[in-house]
Amino acid sequence: MPIIIPKDIPAYQTLKDENIFVMSTNRASHQDIRPINILILNLMPTKIETETQLCRLLANSSLQVNLTLIVPKSHESKNTSFSHLERFYTTFDKIKNNKYDGMIITGAPVEHLEFEDVDYYSELKEIFEFSKTNVTSTMFICWGAQAALNYFYGIKKYHLEKKLFGVFKHKKSVIHEVLLNGIDDIFYVPQSRHTYNLQSDLINEKKLVPLCTSKECGTTILKSIDNKQVFVLGHLEYDKYTLKNEYERDKAKNLPIDEPLNYFNEDKSDVDVLWRSTANILYSNWLNYYVYQITPFDFKSPKIKYQNE
Repeated sequence: MPIIIPKDIPAYQTLKDENIFVMSTNRASHQDIRPINILILNLMPTKIETETQLCRLLANSSLQVNLTLIVPKSHESKNTSFSHLERFYTTFDKIKNNKYDGMIITGAPVEHLEFEDVDYYSELKEIFEFSKTNVTSTMFICWGAQAALNYFYGIKKYHLEKKLFGVFKHKKSVIHEVLLNGIDDIFYVPQSRHTYNLQSDLINEKKLVPLCTSKECGTTILKSIDNKQVFVLGHLEYDKYTLKNEYERDKAKNLPIDEPLNYFNEDKSDVDVLWRSTANILYSNWLNYYVYQITPFDFKSPKIKYQNE
């Protein structure tokens, strides 16, 4: 089934060119199907790139997905045109009384700041609270995951001496977990961050379940025991050349940056994508097992039930 997005959003033509099933909102309105409603809080400066990446992954499932895109009202975006934001995005104050099957909160390039120093953090805390009662399951990505881990569980982030940058091998630490169904025991995740969480803090929190481990990254994917929260401390949504573009951007600015590890092929001529199947399976499993199978057709109360209930 398709992802439902406006026909004039840039992601629509990009996904059509990639032979990914997308449907315009006009066509979808004539089908007697209840789509699952997904809210995306896009905190990335490259909003068009990020929304396209997430649309690509959400479209790769058997479910019909309807998207709502929001940005913080308390922050002025400097890298995306006002016309794009006005056409395709809304703000939290306009949707805060709605119910959503699922929500995604992206990363953000604000790791150098303390959470409380981020200009939209007060608004973000409201959205975190909203997710408790108005969303069936929320996926938090990279900085968004660190902010949520801090808000909900008091888990701190710490600064790395050198940026964690590249594609890193991970191993499942829980075998029989539906979120990882179909993912190989060994898989790869792109990373691009300056901060980390202590492994002991993640493991010792009894309300969290670490799902994988990595020698370089520690735990990258974990969930809450009630399945309402999924944390991805990496960037499975990244495109083939996203790390390459970040590397070249930082080099052009004379910023300290090493070549991304385990990323370019042997002769440095191109990139072999090692994470695409993992990303597609993870997002499909999340949509199916944590969102679609849980949310009632007439969504009034986003109560999570355990798999065996």
